[in-house]
Amino acid sequence: MTRPTDTSAVAYQGPPLYAVPDDLVHLNVLDMKNTDERLWVPQSKDVWFRPLLFNTSQGYFVNLLRVRKSGILSRHRHAGPVHATTLKGRWHYLEHDWWAEEGSYAFEPPGDIHTLEVPEGVEEMITMFHVTGAYIYVDPMGKPEAVEDVFSKIELARDHFEKIGLGADFVNQFIR
Repeated sequence: MTRPTDTSAVAYQGPPLYAVPDDLVHLNVLDMKNTDERLWVPQSKDVWFRPLLFNTSQGYFVNLLRVRKSGILSRHRHAGPVHATTLKGRWHYLEHDWWAEEGSYAFEPPGDIHTLEVPEGVEEMITMFHVTGAYIYVDPMGKPEAVEDVFSKIELARDHFEKIGLGADFVNQFIR
């Protein structure tokens, strides 16, 4: 099939397709100096995430992860693929010899088990993660200890937004 050549500046005039959700656009998400701190959901001590998208029908989420400590963050296995773009700082997995540094992209395949470390000297690490499926937190032998998925992330965000006065329904803007 040949691509059509009509490039006229005329918006689509037909009816919307059935069951297509609204677009989701967040302006200035990479402007870390002017971010609303209330949008960062505490996950553990010195670790927060900022939700960008919770897709409940396809089982994935996109968020910014911010870490303000060095050391081991977690050991986990992926149930689905993960895409990561490092925006600030650096991190790596003990099981691999590569480093994710500012401006880098990493693909993590389903089934990969690794231990995330933020090295000494990194005051703040921020990475955009697109996570499909779940993180399965494991012990050093791979035995499951906890699970995190789009639904547990929504619950954390709902609780946080309620606690700080934005209301539990504030999370709905991120759900598609």
